Amino acid sequence: MHLTIDAVLPQSLTRHSTSRTAGLQSSVMDLAAKRALLDATLRDLSSVMVAYSGGTDSAFLSWAAHQTLGNNMLAVIADSPSLPRAELEAALAFTQRHNIPIHILHTGELENPDYQRNDANRCFHCKDELFTVMESERQSRGFRHLAYGMNLDDRGDFRPGQQAAALHHAVAPLVTAQLTKPEIRQLAHEAGLALWDKPASACLASRIEYGRPVTRENLSQVEQAEDALRSLGFRQLRVRHHGNLARIEISRAELPLALSVDMLDRITTALRPIGFTYITLDTQGYRSGSMNDILPAESIVSASR
Repeated sequence: MHLTIDAVLPQSLTRHSTSRTAGLQSSVMDLAAKRALLDATLRDLSSVMVAYSGGTDSAFLSWAAHQTLGNNMLAVIADSPSLPRAELEAALAFTQRHNIPIHILHTGELENPDYQRNDANRCFHCKDELFTVMESERQSRGFRHLAYGMNLDDRGDFRPGQQAAALHHAVAPLVTAQLTKPEIRQLAHEAGLALWDKPASACLASRIEYGRPVTRENLSQVEQAEDALRSLGFRQLRVRHHGNLARIEISRAELPLALSVDMLDRITTALRPIGFTYITLDTQGYRSGSMNDILPAESIVSASR
């Protein structure tokens, strides 16, 4: 005698199981509908230049745009001292692997005193430079629109760069399609994109404490320090630059690897020659945007206007 699952479960649990299954199917359908909306949005744009950083969001957007528009899209990556060399190489490798048209722009935000000052508006000045240069390139190449990889979850964060995007009329197709960060990762995974689970990676300038000028030297120090920590086996991390003090944030899942005398000695040996006198391990672990914790509320409100 063979019993179905429904036959051996209490009726209340059967209803719950059926309801849960229907909910999962609905979620899958919702995501499929969002993907269809993304494709329709991209088709409506007709031709587009995508601000591409090599992160999951902009990479998936670039891939989707290429799938939909073919050569009527162009991924554009900004090369400057705030972009780690390893990130640039990985970003270019992704576009080569998927035959996505790519163009490297050289931006000059580091020459802007407003950017160098490194206040709450730093990201605005960086993205304003990016979209200004992209707009000139867009006009010369005949593309109709600029786009960037903002997702639905980004709208609640403190991100002055979104102001610059709006100023230059850059569109956000992932937001139009109502896609969240986890959903983008899921779609990227389903598409077989190797970077679907890539840790978030902001520019190197975001590691430098507010008020400390952004210079080529301290950007290089951060890049060298983070490369050194990755060579020791850490994956999700930040090295926050506080002058002669390096504050290391490592994901909570990876913290046990750091908490041995031997590993602490290895970290010290790796980072001290880079120019840090004091090296500390942040007990709260890695968290995106932790430098914003010290900003007074009025600075955040002013930068968001």
